[in-house]
Amino acid sequence: MIEPARDQVVISVNPQAGRRSSANRADELARLLRACGFGVEVLGDLGRVAERAGRLHGEGRLRVVVGVGGDGTAAELANRLHPGVPITLLPAGTSNLLARCLRWGRSVERVTETIRQGRTMHLDVGRAAGRVFLLMASCGFDAEVTRLVHLRRQRNRRGGHIGYLSYVKPILDCMRSYRYPEIRVEILEDAAGRALGSVSGRWVFAFNLPRYGWGLRIAPEASATDGVLELCTFRGGSFWQGLLYAAAVQCGGWHRRLRDFRLEQVRRIRVFASQPVPYQLDGDPAGWLPVEVDVLPGRVAVMVPAGSVC
Repeated sequence: MIEPARDQVVISVNPQAGRRSSANRADELARLLRACGFGVEVLGDLGRVAERAGRLHGEGRLRVVVGVGGDGTAAELANRLHPGVPITLLPAGTSNLLARCLRWGRSVERVTETIRQGRTMHLDVGRAAGRVFLLMASCGFDAEVTRLVHLRRQRNRRGGHIGYLSYVKPILDCMRSYRYPEIRVEILEDAAGRALGSVSGRWVFAFNLPRYGWGLRIAPEASATDGVLELCTFRGGSFWQGLLYAAAVQCGGWHRRLRDFRLEQVRRIRVFASQPVPYQLDGDPAGWLPVEVDVLPGRVAVMVPAGSVC
């Protein structure tokens, strides 16, 4: 039960999220919350959001920080806010995978009801080079596509939202040019605390939650409350093999029967390659290998609808 004194809500608006402006949705949410008796502030600067939320949380008055955006917005809040500051999301992104996992819903009415009647739970996060992620980390072809999508947006003076069509040209470019270098993963600590040596693949993923892309369940048992990440590797080195893997995933998890697929539960890994390979976190480009990845149990507080599980 959330204390009645926690009646202040901070709404963080990401103007770049999704395929249309999120400002109107933020204003509508603020109106509904004020009608329910909450004090509401709508802020567009993440530095101000973190400062204001930290102060209200310290005073015992903050109910939640609402991010209006997508998975990247949620990840940015998780990185900026102090541990223990609760967050929730009014989905306005492209995939909204986190919102699907936590059953946040897209409507302002659903989010208002979550803030009124929901509960707070603590989720694990992954961490790569000091930055936390909520959903997954990956490196290889998909990370290169992600890098190109964001590079094109940076070069576009008008900025703009990222939609599914934004990925078409980068995917076609990568089909022609990406070379699928071997990626090695040193398992420094598995679920039992043991060092297991190394594995290799051309496609490498570390999942904290089970959804990926448009909803692919490569690691359907991934849970953000079990203290481990699901490390998944595929050894095939071509785009067409990638399509085969995706089809196998869609067909009820047949990818697990493939000899070039491997899954391990891990707490800490080091990922490296003999040539430049990018990696991405929660759908945003994050850098180049090598990188060390670990899990932080219960690091982030989220407000979820009553009855939601993760």
